[in-house]
Amino acid sequence: MKTKSPKSIFVCSACGYETPRWMGKCPGCDAWNTLEETLPEAAISDKKPDKRPGGTGAEETLLPEIIGGEQMHQPTGIPEFDRVLGGGIVEGSLLLIGGEPGVGKSTLLLQVCAYLAGIGKRVLYVTGEESARQLKLRADRLKVGESPMMVLAENAMDAVSAKLETLVPDYVVVDSIQTMYRPDMASAPGSVSQVRESASMLMRYAKTTGCAVMLVGHVTKEGALAGPRVLEHMVDVVLYFEGDYKREYRLLRANKNRFGSVNELGLFEMTGEGMLAVENASETLLQYRAAGISGSVVFCGMEGSRPMLVDLQALAAQSFYAVPRRTVNGIDQGRVALLLAVLEKRAGLKLYNQDVYINVAGGLNLDEPAADLAVCLAVASSLSDKTLPQDVAAMGEVGLLGEVRAIPHMERRLAECARMGFAQVICPRDRLGRVKAPKGVKLVAVATLSQAVAALHLLTAGGS
Repeated sequence: MKTKSPKSIFVCSACGYETPRWMGKCPGCDAWNTLEETLPEAAISDKKPDKRPGGTGAEETLLPEIIGGEQMHQPTGIPEFDRVLGGGIVEGSLLLIGGEPGVGKSTLLLQVCAYLAGIGKRVLYVTGEESARQLKLRADRLKVGESPMMVLAENAMDAVSAKLETLVPDYVVVDSIQTMYRPDMASAPGSVSQVRESASMLMRYAKTTGCAVMLVGHVTKEGALAGPRVLEHMVDVVLYFEGDYKREYRLLRANKNRFGSVNELGLFEMTGEGMLAVENASETLLQYRAAGISGSVVFCGMEGSRPMLVDLQALAAQSFYAVPRRTVNGIDQGRVALLLAVLEKRAGLKLYNQDVYINVAGGLNLDEPAADLAVCLAVASSLSDKTLPQDVAAMGEVGLLGEVRAIPHMERRLAECARMGFAQVICPRDRLGRVKAPKGVKLVAVATLSQAVAALHLLTAGGS
């Protein structure tokens, strides 16, 4: 009797939803054109069944009887990486770092592994994309070729699991999770089921042995991690590397962190000798700031616990279009449209016939309302062609009524401005009495946006 061939199914590459027929929109995550045809999973017929019980075999325990204690962070020797992680790598954690090809994921983790191996930790680097010789060449280029780390060029998860049981490492890097596969599964490496199963095996190993596992993940052209969305829920930490080959700086952000804040930002510089941590971010971001040109205002933003000075630039030029252009880079475009409307209505600036361009120098993305006042003053400076002095910064939230509202972490922002030599700061008057100004910094308190625009002209007249 002729056996029927298994019917194919359609699996969503974003969330793993399965359906027997193709649909343009995934019912699970509402993503378009993500359903891919595949065969149902089937074990190889001649493989002996695994009689070992599933799971970890742990017994139930009363909550008061569980031994707690603080999570111990192991520093990695790279301060910016430790900052984003919350102090370092936690024992038994599962970490996922994603980014575009060539952004520096493998380079950074190779440097981390070299440091950990150098202080006596057992480190295993599993490479599924490069050969051991290629990895050695890259390590020599980074001047860590003599590091006592172990290297395994393998992408079959069963073989990797056997090696982990034998070597018992303290830290493991898997580069990348999309290249790993289970030989007893019918789907190809990189598919939803393969990525999910490979990550599950590594998660069980990390939680049962206390070994910290770091996974490298590819991203799609939309910037999201490739593979099933459930992968991000399985791991303890999700990091994203931002930047491209056109920029010398790379930004590392935490999208999820069970052991620390997700608001921290790490700044790196890509060099021929690897990723160098940029500890003085304010000085780095302001070093190319132009002097004596209108439309430039310095703003002190907060990236987690870190104050950072950035150069906010605006250009207002007469428009020759029926609808003036609004081009924004580094800030939410809807927020900028709101601020331009407030400038027209509350401060009397005529922008209806002006093309307005906003840019955050250095490639940063600002998402806090504290940047509102700096954006408005940059636009006003460009429109009136009035230049702010080089030692003036601005910060504050702007409401629809034109009022300038108080912002959090004011003292830390002012301390950073004082450290970088800024003598005057335009800031909200609200709750200013609770803030102690640093020595040498004059606070120009404003209650409304129109007062801030007027202060701009006063400062210009008496400035440098």
